[in-house]
Amino acid sequence: MTQQITADLAANVWKVLVTEGSQVAAGDTLAILESMKMEIPVDASTAGTVTKLTISEGDVLDEGALIAEIS
Repeated sequence: MTQQITADLAANVWKVLVTEGSQVAAGDTLAILESMKMEIPVDASTAGTVTKLTISEGDVLDEGALIAEIS
């Protein structure tokens, strides 16, 4: 089953901590977003492999934008 990770709010991508193919555990941080001078970690909700990564550092995301897929 594929889990989609999306942005909870409009933000800039400050740092990407994984690549496609990375193994992650539930709770691992995938990326850090920045909004209104606050850093917002984006965590994996399930364990698995990052099969799709749609962001790069410096990207501007809208609320609900796809960040990654984990299988």
